[in-house]
Amino acid sequence: MAALPEPLNELLAALGKLPGIGPRSAERIALHLVQSEASSVRQLAEAITTARERIRACPVCGGLTEQTPCSICTDSRRDASLLCIVERAVDIISIERSGTYRGKFHVLGGKISPLNGVQPEDLRIAELEKRLGTEPVKEVILALGTDVEGDATSFYLAKRLPATRVKVTRIAHGLPAGSGLEFADDLTLSHALEGRREITSQ
Repeated sequence: MAALPEPLNELLAALGKLPGIGPRSAERIALHLVQSEASSVRQLAEAITTARERIRACPVCGGLTEQTPCSICTDSRRDASLLCIVERAVDIISIERSGTYRGKFHVLGGKISPLNGVQPEDLRIAELEKRLGTEPVKEVILALGTDVEGDATSFYLAKRLPATRVKVTRIAHGLPAGSGLEFADDLTLSHALEGRREITSQ
């Protein structure tokens, strides 16, 4: 089999680093791009560059935004008494898509995982506690994954946050065990949010 041109190999390698893109998918995308009109490929490249340059983390909640603070944090119609805690910014998109939740969010930026060197101080927990001291939050909803690290993080927060005098609940386990929010459909997320329950530190 003839060797592929080096620029095509480099494109394949770059595409292969994207989440959810295997070798075959990377090959199909790369071959499509190199055979497309130069203008459409240039438009795609510009869209990627623009998004990367203009999208940033909201300084309040940690979600993805172009404006500062983000539109969710500044929306007076949102229920400020509810604060949903998620692992990553993309989890906000998953919950918003369900159309059920009308409160605000806080992104932890990960989950506790000693094996991977992630300790509580590496997460945005201090920022969370600061918000709880200044915002009228009455309930904190833990919407973390159902894997070992997600469970450990949820129980750690449940034990740490009662000092802030807020109700701590966790979304119902309608999510697939061992997976994240991005794999859940809208209905599952909706039921999980509605079936949340309080976590005790005992």
